[in-house]
Amino acid sequence: MASVLIVNDQSLQRVGLRMLLAAEPDLTVVGDTASGSEAVALSAALRPDVVLLGGVGPGTDDLGTIRRIAHPAAPAHPAPVSGSVGPAGRPPRILVLASTGHEGHAYAALRAGAGGFLLQDATPRELTAAVRVVAAGDAVITPGLTRALIETVRHERPRRPGGRAPARAAFTERERDVLVAVASGWSNAEIATRLSIAPTTVKSHVSHILAKIGARARVQAVAFAYEYGLVRPAA
Repeated sequence: MASVLIVNDQSLQRVGLRMLLAAEPDLTVVGDTASGSEAVALSAALRPDVVLLGGVGPGTDDLGTIRRIAHPAAPAHPAPVSGSVGPAGRPPRILVLASTGHEGHAYAALRAGAGGFLLQDATPRELTAAVRVVAAGDAVITPGLTRALIETVRHERPRRPGGRAPARAAFTERERDVLVAVASGWSNAEIATRLSIAPTTVKSHVSHILAKIGARARVQAVAFAYEYGLVRPAA
């Protein structure tokens, strides 16, 4: 059973999301709020598996909220670290639900510590599936949004001179193939088909890659690939 805290400044959306998630037998809503600061306090008190954060957009303090929930040891967090981690000794995972047109802000949200980013036009099935994936510790970014974020990465993360990755990110040949495919915007299913490997194997490779570069989200692997010259921006 995965527990969810809903954060959204629209009361009708909070009600709708609560009804949608509560109808799933393996999901439970432990609380909801319209306030970012209250979300930080509730995440510390309720210890949900997932914080579903809505209303992301330029001009809001959602990035600060994400940082304070995802990194409870940060100085800006008002509560002790021991009271803010989830049942497995980790902070809650954060799934951001936002409108289209905020790809640059999405990248910032993922860098701040979000575990996934889903657009508000997602179907109920896509949303509940995303909550489960994030609760399990995996990252969620739709393929279409990944491709849009790649364009942001290309502009924000110039290639480093020499293109040599840190020693801790010593990839196997297959991991390098998978990383390049991820940075090219391919979904796990597409990677599995093109590399003739099982989808579960792709998922395992992606997990290993993220661990090696110290990343939590797929888009951070994309940034890494461009930064170190593993993938070159299209002309």
